[in-house]
Amino acid sequence: MIGLFISKQFLAFLLTGGTAAAVNFSARIFYNQWLDFSSAVICAYLTGMITAFLLAKLFVFKDSRQSIHRSAVFFVLVNGVAILQTWAISMALAYYLLPSLGVTLFVPEISHAVGVAFPVFTSYIGHKRWSFR
Repeated sequence: MIGLFISKQFLAFLLTGGTAAAVNFSARIFYNQWLDFSSAVICAYLTGMITAFLLAKLFVFKDSRQSIHRSAVFFVLVNGVAILQTWAISMALAYYLLPSLGVTLFVPEISHAVGVAFPVFTSYIGHKRWSFR
């Protein structure tokens, strides 16, 4: 299983995923001007997910023979799991863990950054096996 994560493809996934995560993170700050934190996290995730799909198809899994429609359906399913992970971790950190540790500065940013980073490995496996076979 470790060998799965030691490849040029995984490195490309990290780079494109990092770009999509930056879009996600920035979009949350943008959306947070009009939405509460929880809603902004969800909307930002969707923005990042569209970015991630396009970048993954173009640069990571370009040899996939699966139709765009089928890839998109599985991409959404895999990301459905990831968005739950992102949301749960972001909420737990923002409303419980960081306040209990006395952290008061950048709580939404720290919480969301950790939440976005967490599903990297589960998403890669899901996209490699189902989204872009």
